[in-house]
Amino acid sequence: MAEFPFYLFAFLTVAAAAGVVVNRNAVNAAMCLLVSFAGMAALFVLLDAYFLAVLQVLVYAGAVAVLFLFIIMLFDVRGGDPRKPYKKIAAGSGLVALALLTTGLLSLAKHGQLVSADPTTVPAVGASLKTFGYLLFTTYLLPVEVTGFLLLIAMLGVVVLSKKYSEETGDRGQELGVRSKNLEVRSQQPEGKT
Repeated sequence: MAEFPFYLFAFLTVAAAAGVVVNRNAVNAAMCLLVSFAGMAALFVLLDAYFLAVLQVLVYAGAVAVLFLFIIMLFDVRGGDPRKPYKKIAAGSGLVALALLTTGLLSLAKHGQLVSADPTTVPAVGASLKTFGYLLFTTYLLPVEVTGFLLLIAMLGVVVLSKKYSEETGDRGQELGVRSKNLEVRSQQPEGKT
């Protein structure tokens, strides 16, 4: 595998994933998620896993990220107020995330080199779709279900955040209806009266 494209797409994927976490605007975060999925697909192509790359683009980048964008736009989710100070829970979760990142980097520094096996002795496990599907629904069933559950939680979180926001600020449809009625009343008044 070529080193420069790997480092380029790995950096793009990690930077986009960090953009998902850091962005306060939900639409920008969803677009960063889409770029992160595309970077993962490019990494699969570099690993000669073309089937997984196509699935990554079709399922995740094509369906899940677009679904998130539709939900965000449908409920008109807006980012938090940047002037609000961070709360204790946010600071605590930031410290936990920093501890996990430090632990991962130290583990990578200690056990960073993987021993590569001889390609002629390794069986081609994902070569056919039948064996791939069998492994997906037997050996790797738990990670697939956990991923689906996390995506469900994320979609429910968007719905809960949008409902909370609409309760705080009121329904935008009612505001627009009031504005249009005010314009109709103004247009029906004679020109001399304002």
